[in-house]
Amino acid sequence: MEMNYILETKRLRLRNWRIDDVDNLKRFLQDREVMYAYEHAFSDGEVQNWLNWNITSYKENGYGLWAIELRSSREVIGECGLTNQMVEGKSYLEIGYHLVKNRWHKGYGIEAAKACKYYAFEKLNKEQVVSIVRDTNIPSMNLAIRNGMVIKTRFIKHYHGMDMPHYLFSVKRTK
Repeated sequence: MEMNYILETKRLRLRNWRIDDVDNLKRFLQDREVMYAYEHAFSDGEVQNWLNWNITSYKENGYGLWAIELRSSREVIGECGLTNQMVEGKSYLEIGYHLVKNRWHKGYGIEAAKACKYYAFEKLNKEQVVSIVRDTNIPSMNLAIRNGMVIKTRFIKHYHGMDMPHYLFSVKRTK
């Protein structure tokens, strides 16, 4: 099957999720350890909604969260990409990411996130990108910092019946 890759890095290729990727999404969205910042592993219905949300974003915005494939094997190891997020009444372009647990701590997350930052600044001509990170998610905070971001504000997200403090990390385009 021919793939249309959005981004390529030294070790990774990012592409749109497809309808037949639901099992690839389940590998991490249904892993309680991967999804600990969400307080639950996703149900089959939540995974399908996540997939549909991304496919809609591709059509409406031209971007969304993209499947991350290893160049060496084409194995899907997670997702990284750009989505529109509202924080305290303001819309931001966010770099989001999830990786399957056995691929943590190998530099794939930062490699993909830096490529998405480049895409936002150079291809979409955006002035700023953010990452929204729960206050308990130290690895994701460290990834945002490694991607050149600093904390802009702290806010509360109401999700899954809980108030969850989050940080809005931000980086502006350099001229």
